[in-house]
Amino acid sequence: MTAPLEGIKVVEIASFVAVPAAGALLADMGAEVIKVEVPWGEIYRHSTPRLAGFDNDFPAGPPFQMDNRGKRSLALDLALPQARDALARVIETADIVISNVLPARLEKYGLDPQTLRANRPELIVARLSGYGPEGDRANDPAFDYTAFWALSGLMDHLRDLDSPPGWMRPGVGDHSAAMAMVTGILAALRTRDAGGEGQVVDVALQQIGYYINGNDAANSLVTGETPPRHDRKAPRNPLWNHYECQDGRWLFLVMIDSDRYWSGFAKAVGHPELAEDARFSNAVERYRNGRELVSLLDALFAERPLEQWIAPMNSERLIWAPVRTLAEAVQDENAMQTGMFATVEHPEYGTFRTVAPPFKMSGYEMTGDNPAPVLAADTADVLAEAGVDDETIALLVAASS
Repeated sequence: MTAPLEGIKVVEIASFVAVPAAGALLADMGAEVIKVEVPWGEIYRHSTPRLAGFDNDFPAGPPFQMDNRGKRSLALDLALPQARDALARVIETADIVISNVLPARLEKYGLDPQTLRANRPELIVARLSGYGPEGDRANDPAFDYTAFWALSGLMDHLRDLDSPPGWMRPGVGDHSAAMAMVTGILAALRTRDAGGEGQVVDVALQQIGYYINGNDAANSLVTGETPPRHDRKAPRNPLWNHYECQDGRWLFLVMIDSDRYWSGFAKAVGHPELAEDARFSNAVERYRNGRELVSLLDALFAERPLEQWIAPMNSERLIWAPVRTLAEAVQDENAMQTGMFATVEHPEYGTFRTVAPPFKMSGYEMTGDNPAPVLAADTADVLAEAGVDDETIALLVAASS
């Protein structure tokens, strides 16, 4: 099967999550991705599970491995003029450059889109920033925690009543931004191949926050209001709510069209008579009497541990899910059967599992099992392929070791 991006070369000048994750997806689709990295290796490479609070001594950073699979490693110290010249030679052979370096720093090193595309209008340049490449905040540093999560309104809104602002897990906004960047790159490739011109693709974490939260953001743009927070004790729809079981575990009901499921739900919880109760006879009545119904369901679900609710809830084809821990979730039988995880054979770290690519193609298998490169492993080869002379290669390899 032919890889969709076979023959496409990408130079990635980035660290941490979003842009490297985009580079990994391009590599999954067959592109040659050259990761430009500082000689000592970026922080993300060295972020082991123990440093993130896990009781585990895995010697590498599993998220780094996931977001850098299938790439080649070019270690350069761009403080050296020879390194900057060598990188320029490598970029001359590329179809795409992707980066999350701030605009002022890109310009300092001659890596801004205007400079890169001055003599190569066919080049595609994709940039990630916190707040967009123009305006007063163009050069402000950001993580997805700030631009995507806090500034977009998500952090304030995703919390229960009377709770402090919600905490986001690492990389949530970044991986969303990565998929947006890849979408833009693929569109730019198509138009370039049709007409010969490349273009600049820009992705801003703040914009991704608005887009991911688009349902609420669209309403707020029209109304000027913040949507009301979910109140699990008095929800608009008690069948779209979460309930605690006897063992302190939770289950989540998501039956938005509640009239369709009400009778089956009543049977599943062992009280078919609820379907005939006038207080709960339709969605409007369940809303009006929501506090009373939630109190009743709280008592029902508290009668059994979560494990004992699984069979009855599944018996009526209801839309629901147990609220799992992540350690439980990554052992999901369906996820393993359908290829949502991949097994990597790494030359340094042995065999381990990782998250597979987020989509599948019928004509090309993206396994997600390629290892991330060993730091600086490809420096000499990449530079030689770009036509850098042997003396300079020896200097730069020595500087990166």
